[in-house]
Amino acid sequence: MGSHDEQPVVLSLEQALSMPYGTLRFVHLGWRVIRIEPTAVAGRATKGDPNRYIGRPVAGADRCSYYVAPNVGKEAIALNLKDERGRAALWRLIEELDVDVFCTNTMPSRHEALGIDHASLREIKEDLIWCSISAMGHARGDVPGYDPAIQALCGFMDLTGESDGPPMQCGPPVIDLKAGDEVFAQVLHAMLERERTGRGAMIDVSLAHAAASWLHTFTPMLDMGSPPEELRRNGSEHRQFIPVNAYRTADGYLYIALGSDAQWRRFVTQPMFAALDQQRFATNEGRRECKRELGKAIGEICRAHASDALAAALAAAAVPHAPITAIEDVADLPFVRESALRTTTPDGRTVRLPPPAVALPHLDELDRTLPFPPTHGEHTDAVLIEAGFDPERIAALHAAGVI
Repeated sequence: MGSHDEQPVVLSLEQALSMPYGTLRFVHLGWRVIRIEPTAVAGRATKGDPNRYIGRPVAGADRCSYYVAPNVGKEAIALNLKDERGRAALWRLIEELDVDVFCTNTMPSRHEALGIDHASLREIKEDLIWCSISAMGHARGDVPGYDPAIQALCGFMDLTGESDGPPMQCGPPVIDLKAGDEVFAQVLHAMLERERTGRGAMIDVSLAHAAASWLHTFTPMLDMGSPPEELRRNGSEHRQFIPVNAYRTADGYLYIALGSDAQWRRFVTQPMFAALDQQRFATNEGRRECKRELGKAIGEICRAHASDALAAALAAAAVPHAPITAIEDVADLPFVRESALRTTTPDGRTVRLPPPAVALPHLDELDRTLPFPPTHGEHTDAVLIEAGFDPERIAALHAAGVI
């Protein structure tokens, strides 16, 4: 295991969102994550990860707002892996830093030319855990892909939007984030296996496979009698549980989610919903048969009452419900505010970050604050010195454009 502070060391040739989000989860655990980016290209204004330049400028030209959150708490080095001296430097880093995990979301068809393929790196460190994210995995390694294109390919856009409207992508980049979570899960599994066997692993994460793996409530149902029209996009309404939908109130919107007949019985005991206490609505299938009529009736009741009054009745009936929170207000929800992370810009501004999915005591020790993302190549010299490169060699590599 890497010796830096007794925590695993992750070296990641990463860009965009999927892999940076995956390795961010290791940062949350207190692991050391060193991100690798390409060196500057002659004639090109931008350097390294293209996501550095997406969003509003925050700290200089190469740290814009879209880039910040997935890259806090990391180190950054720049290597030209198209040059054999850059590849040699990478291999030395893996050996001298005793790297535990190597990650990349470069297209698999480019791995061998860059010297980052599993076979090459395993020769440097036999127990290395090697992990890749790509559009469709190594079997189709020359296929490029981004989250929205995979959402389109794997049916997500056919499932998202109003029933009478065009296909739409999901709001968050769910496929990128799912793939990053798979990196986290599979690397942890490989670490456990390595403790048992002493062997490393090759992990091949595909955006398309990750997307298809989430279709449990769709594709199997097609083989069990559900016509495609029953499963397609349905606005905010649940396809199976009735009633589950967003309803306009006298002063806004409220989402109501009844997931069982027991909840329905409690629901209709509330005075404002008592008119719906009818035998034909007593079961989910009965409510399905009368879905449009029932939806209209609930809609009329909701429009006649303020959101707070409706929420009080639903709370008394122990029926799940929620206001539709504006995105600018989510960070102020008590459970988010209590667990959120933060970083500080170089000019002293606090930036709120999403909380981790589960509580991590390590982050409390850091006052839930992580270092601001590094500039392009900020730690190159320091990391190379740590790996045993002398200053003259580092200067020569700089002069040659290798680092």
